[in-house]
Amino acid sequence: MMKTALFKQTWLVPVLLLFAGCVSYSKEPVDWVEPRIDTVKSRWFYFASACRPFGMVNLSPDTDVNGSWKSGYLYDSKNIRCFSHIHAWQMSGIPVMPGVGPVKAHKGLDANMATYSHDEEVVFPGYHKVYLSDREIQAELTSTCRVGFHRYRFPASEKSHIAFNLDAKLGHGKMQASSVHPVSDIEFEGYVTMAPTHRRKKPCTVHFSAQLSKPFTKVMAWEEGRIVELSQVKGKNPGFCVEFSTKQDETVMMKLGMSYVSARQARKNLKAELDHWDFDRVVAESKAEWNRWLGKIEVEGGTEQQRVKFYTDLWHALLGRRIVSDVDGQYIDNTGDKPVARQVRLDANGKQLYPHYNFDALWGAHWSLNILWSLVYPELMDGFGNTMADMYQNGGLIPRGPSGGNYTYVMIGDPASSFFACAYNKGIRDYDIEKVYEGLRKNAFVGGIRDRAGYEASKTPAGGGMKYYVERGYVPLHRDGGGGHREGAAQTLEYAYQDWCLAQLAKALGKQSDYEFFFKRSGSYRTLFDSQAGEKLDPQYGFNPKSGWMRPREKDGSWYKDYKPIGEGQFNSKGFVESNSAIYTWFVPHDLDGLSELMGGKGLAAEKLNRQFELAGEKHYVAPHGGHSGNWVDYENQPATGMAHIFSHLNQPWKSQYWVRRVKEEAFGNATPYGGYNGDEDQGQMGALGVLMAMGLFDIEGGAALQPQYELTSPIFDKITIHLDKGYYPGKKITLICKNNSPKNMYIQSVRFNGKSWNHSRIPHSELVKGGRLVIELGPEPNKQWGATAG
Repeated sequence: MMKTALFKQTWLVPVLLLFAGCVSYSKEPVDWVEPRIDTVKSRWFYFASACRPFGMVNLSPDTDVNGSWKSGYLYDSKNIRCFSHIHAWQMSGIPVMPGVGPVKAHKGLDANMATYSHDEEVVFPGYHKVYLSDREIQAELTSTCRVGFHRYRFPASEKSHIAFNLDAKLGHGKMQASSVHPVSDIEFEGYVTMAPTHRRKKPCTVHFSAQLSKPFTKVMAWEEGRIVELSQVKGKNPGFCVEFSTKQDETVMMKLGMSYVSARQARKNLKAELDHWDFDRVVAESKAEWNRWLGKIEVEGGTEQQRVKFYTDLWHALLGRRIVSDVDGQYIDNTGDKPVARQVRLDANGKQLYPHYNFDALWGAHWSLNILWSLVYPELMDGFGNTMADMYQNGGLIPRGPSGGNYTYVMIGDPASSFFACAYNKGIRDYDIEKVYEGLRKNAFVGGIRDRAGYEASKTPAGGGMKYYVERGYVPLHRDGGGGHREGAAQTLEYAYQDWCLAQLAKALGKQSDYEFFFKRSGSYRTLFDSQAGEKLDPQYGFNPKSGWMRPREKDGSWYKDYKPIGEGQFNSKGFVESNSAIYTWFVPHDLDGLSELMGGKGLAAEKLNRQFELAGEKHYVAPHGGHSGNWVDYENQPATGMAHIFSHLNQPWKSQYWVRRVKEEAFGNATPYGGYNGDEDQGQMGALGVLMAMGLFDIEGGAALQPQYELTSPIFDKITIHLDKGYYPGKKITLICKNNSPKNMYIQSVRFNGKSWNHSRIPHSELVKGGRLVIELGPEPNKQWGATAG
């Protein structure tokens, strides 16, 4: 606590001086982004400063390199070990490091690390500058989508150099093999093959082609730390270093193009995207590109900290998932026995319509990315949709979280069902929907991706328990099958929601019998509701003992005996994935009317949920990462991220307005390296959630309904302008105006949409995307008449 308090003083002083106590509207969106928020305990794929939106190249300093967690750029670390080019889901590689004097890189990253200070650091989207004080080198990084661009200012030295530790373990795991060879005295190329990981079951190769602005005079190479002659370095643990002399403050630049297909493709990417040496031009172009993306939403009002956090949230929502196709649309399919180069769809001019992506699970994205992208960036839904459709065509399954061109089977269920239902029902349809629906339907039965529990790669998967779900309507706690996250209650609840999503999609496609089948099966959540589960709960918690909780069942149908609604800080409670019963009890976003009926009515349900938030407030509505069982509400992880919005479906929208504001401020309001995302931003999901909360727009059904609607809560800004994509929606822009906005005035008093009174807590997507003005008047006390019926 002392450290955080001290840090806030040193961090915020320059910010306050810059803003001079008021909010400046002359700044561009990119100027508000602070990439170092919550970097004190970063995750390998979390931080990527010199990166374009969804860029293949994710170039940034690495202070720590061991493991997926607490690795990459960590704010409190005093040394930089390398500048590496890949910070992606289960992928890493190509670390470089400039130096002077005798080469130490062959001894490993630890032997060659450099000291630096935040006092001489500059970082914003697309750019990072640090001063390596122990070797007097200024390092600047930027990039195009597929090319990393380095600018190093050296001291006077006869032995200035740039080292490549191709063998280095980075993030998730080791490198399996690598090779490099000079093409000329300014150019070299090679490849690195990442060894399989627990999640990415197959090797993955990245090829590179690099050019220097200054000829090198000497090349040093090593294998297993042993200096060797360079003809072509190739082996298990090789590395190399190019050397040249420099005058005082001489600048040497390097361009490095990447491809997952071949060295030829890497050269092609390099030539197409960066055929010059104007570093400042690339920085300016990167900044302009980020402004185009971030500027799709403009905000006015709020505090400096709120604006910094808002645009940093939005930046993360557009950053974490990576393009893996080349400039001409080639990509690697690794779903079969060997890697195969394939081609994305092209337009009439031979240009790729959509990139191919690498991404972590969409688990939980129905309450974050799906809602944000489908409204503001619908082309992303088409892009990711095409990636998933291609993977079904190539490998026979629609993925949960592909990496290295293959399936990882990360997490549970089939989150693609909510993704596609959201996209299709909002008119985002530039993919083969019949092929997609075929794959989603396959996933909903035995042998589909639901049947693969976390990371289960067996040829006969059973960890998902689909045979039990199909036969009995629930997945037992103790059963056969492999994989991780084999938590039957959570699987049952998520399958039920995903069945409802499939029903909505089937209805839209005119598949009536499928609609009826999946809609009926979406009621399977009822098999786990135990109305007596709370009878032994300590009365101090203040719950009605008859209000009931979701409870795991065994194979014989009996209830799991050692049951409690919350745990004592374990990773998860038995039966629930990274969560507990108290949270998963509410995981029925598609039928909150039915759930509240089981609880004794909407009034009792709202009373119960409100009490959970009261109890969770002491911990600011989060549980420590890795201790997800231990709080009544946990906004640190996906299963709870819709909870504050449920009140709007229980005829008490004023409580959603209250708790959304509280959670936004206390769980996500921090804008320093010591907080903001509670340790796991998860490739844009928590960023997207923060954006939605700040704008006062959400959809507990994940946008998947046949007629999607947004729930309204109170925005934190005075004015928000959402620029709509004319290729998808009829309106030009949506303008949200908040009157009487303040920290205390969090309750909606009235709403007018395009000049007409709007008395419902939800507004249809079809109406909102026609554009117009949504005027929200706020006050310090709830207006319990407004929005009390959902509409």
